Amino acid sequence: MSKRSIFEEVEGPKTDAPAVQPGLIDRGRGGARKGIRAWLMVLFALVVAMIVVGGLTRLTDSGLSITEWRPVTGAIPPMSEADWQAEFDKYKQIDQWQLENQWMELSDFKYIYWWEWGHRQLGRFIGIVWALGFFGFLLARKIPTGWTGKLIIPGALGGLQGAIGWWMVASGVTQGEGMTAVASYRLATHLGLAFVILGVLFWYILQMGRSERDLMQARRAKEGKLWGMSTGLLHFAFLQILLGALVAGIDAGRSFTDWPLMGGQIFPEDALYMEPLWRNFFENPGLVQFIHRVCGYLLLGFAVVTWMRGRGSAHPQTRFAFSAAFAALLLQVVLGIVTVIYIAPLHLAILHQLMAVLVWSLILRARFLSGFPIATSIKDS
Repeated sequence: MSKRSIFEEVEGPKTDAPAVQPGLIDRGRGGARKGIRAWLMVLFALVVAMIVVGGLTRLTDSGLSITEWRPVTGAIPPMSEADWQAEFDKYKQIDQWQLENQWMELSDFKYIYWWEWGHRQLGRFIGIVWALGFFGFLLARKIPTGWTGKLIIPGALGGLQGAIGWWMVASGVTQGEGMTAVASYRLATHLGLAFVILGVLFWYILQMGRSERDLMQARRAKEGKLWGMSTGLLHFAFLQILLGALVAGIDAGRSFTDWPLMGGQIFPEDALYMEPLWRNFFENPGLVQFIHRVCGYLLLGFAVVTWMRGRGSAHPQTRFAFSAAFAALLLQVVLGIVTVIYIAPLHLAILHQLMAVLVWSLILRARFLSGFPIATSIKDS
């Protein structure tokens, strides 16, 4: 063998080497992942707006102003005085006008009509935004693998929500039955489904914010106990939201305005006077508000336990997520007490409802991070 100089040039890398191909997991990130996430965020914001408008519609007693369900033609409001008078005449036939609102003139009716029409119109707009986004991404073949069925769910739930909305309104569009508002349990169903839709959208937003590879790796570090406790906290918060809807449906928040007692007592007077007994749990203001208060105390206690568990997480972002959820819940409890003391004025009632959305979202995020924690270095933690 001949000697070789140490300064001899070596052969460079081969240019014909095959390019590194991403794995199947990385391909799961294919499609318009960022675009879909932005679309889901728009839908989430619209559903939050829908909840606020729905709350204002209820607080202004406008929900029964439109006595018919016309999914297509109902999008067109009255265009002439004759049309307005025809709608007003329909409203005059129901119990709400007969028993409470005979003082109304056409101008008063227009005020409540626009609130309900706007609420329904926003629902139609949300449906259009979902359909345009879903079918647009579908036709462009930009939906990541395995996501087509998932993205159908918000649209299907939205359609169901429209039907439940009319089922709720129909309970108050009565003649001779003495009903001047919608049934509270139907209102709770309507609001509950709205929060389910919010939860589905927010969960998808969280998933779309990270790659499939990242999620698969993070799942191995899942904190099982924390996941279970946050799941329980989520269900508990959902129950409290439903109870809040029952309170709102019968204006129970304005029946007892002292705290921590109710009418000077721990247990409100005449809490079980209705017959049959089950009606008290839906229609008796004292009992409904009492249950809502007690459930709030229990929820706060369970939140403390969950937060203490969350503080022990090995992941800083998970710890922060549980602290944020607990802080929001604590603020919601204080806001609920203030709302009761000040006899549920419109601005406090709506703020209380918006805080429920924030609490719900932060609990979901804490649960997500307990199942898919974000790894950090020892130095960062």
